[in-house]
Amino acid sequence: MESQRSFLFIALMVVTYLLFTEYQKDNAPVVAQTTMTQTSDQIATGNGDYVPESSSSAMPMSAPTRAKEQVITINTDVLVVKIATSGGDIVDAKLVKFNTEQGNDIPFTVLQNGSRKYIAQSGLIGAQGIDKVSGRPIYQTSSKNYQLEGDDPLVVDLKYTTNGLDVIKRFTFTKSSYSVNVEYIMNNTSTTTASVQMYAQLKQSTVVESGSSLMPTYRGAAYSTTEERYEKYDFDDIKEAKLNVTTAGGWIAMLEHYFVSAWVPSQTADNQIYTSYSANNEAVIGFKSPPIMIEPNNQSITSAIFYVGPKDQYVLDEIAPHLGLTIDYGFLWMISKPLFWLLLQIQSLVSNWGIAIIVITLVVKGAMYPLTKAQYTSMAKMRELAPKMAQLKERFGDDRQKMSQATMEMYKKEKVNPAGGCLPMIIQMPIFLALYWVFLESVELRHAPFFFWIEDLSTMDPYFVLPVFMGVSMFVMQKMQPMTIQDPMQQKIMQYMPVAFSVFMAWFPSGLVLYWFVSNMISIAQMKIIFSGIEKAKLAKAKD
Repeated sequence: MESQRSFLFIALMVVTYLLFTEYQKDNAPVVAQTTMTQTSDQIATGNGDYVPESSSSAMPMSAPTRAKEQVITINTDVLVVKIATSGGDIVDAKLVKFNTEQGNDIPFTVLQNGSRKYIAQSGLIGAQGIDKVSGRPIYQTSSKNYQLEGDDPLVVDLKYTTNGLDVIKRFTFTKSSYSVNVEYIMNNTSTTTASVQMYAQLKQSTVVESGSSLMPTYRGAAYSTTEERYEKYDFDDIKEAKLNVTTAGGWIAMLEHYFVSAWVPSQTADNQIYTSYSANNEAVIGFKSPPIMIEPNNQSITSAIFYVGPKDQYVLDEIAPHLGLTIDYGFLWMISKPLFWLLLQIQSLVSNWGIAIIVITLVVKGAMYPLTKAQYTSMAKMRELAPKMAQLKERFGDDRQKMSQATMEMYKKEKVNPAGGCLPMIIQMPIFLALYWVFLESVELRHAPFFFWIEDLSTMDPYFVLPVFMGVSMFVMQKMQPMTIQDPMQQKIMQYMPVAFSVFMAWFPSGLVLYWFVSNMISIAQMKIIFSGIEKAKLAKAKD
């Protein structure tokens, strides 16, 4: 296989892989074995919420007089959170250190209770649970505004009292943390044993913008169990099949590009993970903890961790096992993770993500130099055979069978492996794909500037300068390689390959295009060195 044909093959592999990734996202099969019916899993409340049915039968209870609903605001150094006293749900969450658009100083909104609803809910169900079909509890609070001051945690208590049960729903916020501890402190003031069960869920409107087919990014639900460390369950899955999985520990999450919200229950309990889909196009994924029995005049506490913030794999892995997998590097995660770690180390030294990309490109290309040398040495041998290939073409004309047989005999005689230039490229391609996912998924590159006109390495080059440079570098590489392809159609395809790839890469993150351009420039330098060495060796051999 000639080197040009190898390059075309690899290029088509890349395009096919990216498009197939998008196809999988839109056409993934539904997991049938986890289904259950709507009526046995969720029940609608009077205000349109979904409350999961408890594991034990619920007893009818008289609802207390409902207080006036209000929304309280909590400010920390990294979060602005709004909590509705109805149910104590988190109905809005903004990330102070992440702008909506670069330089506009408007905090990025993850959760919101507007037309495209995306909220985090939690409550107590069961025989004495306070979240009922007839409505959610209205909590009392001492203030409408809370501010985290200093290094001490901020505790926000919401209180609710019903017949025989006093409940404090406690939110604990910590400095520089996107994790919120949500705790239920329950006092049984009755003369009988109370049975309650905590649930927590994420609800999101499915009417959202879809990502580019060239740069597919997932938006939807995900969960983790002891059987599946990380499993996506998109909005179509939720609509078609209701999830019902029991697992030790686990977690549930809603993902979008760069950001994630997640509920993490007790990792020592057996929790039930469920989903629901409403008529107004809202998807729900949640968990239910095991029922808690509270003896008369006794207290019990149950809790969960809520996270809303950037996809920081090291922070997420500290919160719960495998939560860092929400940074989805695909099937090459085992390569992407160490590359990301290396990129972080380099950036900590150079303080510029663009320079870090250039340095990691130098490191990767240097490490793979033996493969590159083998590839270009094979290419040089193929170039030497170009005149003989032309003679065979003249001799056999359009007789493809005889041309093929003569070509293989020539390869055997000259001791040339036609796949010698292809195999090293195939081995190197996973590195490129792994770096593609690193640059695409890493929130650290969001709004990260380089120099001059490149103000955001996570978005396309606004002036298409880097894609043009990349195309020119591909053209130079092409001219330095032997054109041994005899088929006119394939020759034309190869000639237009730099143009096609420049157009194709114009919409990719500029960080990825920068990597490919620098990689090409290094390859050109390596090509010159290797070809020069081969020529010197030939001259020395001729003198001998």
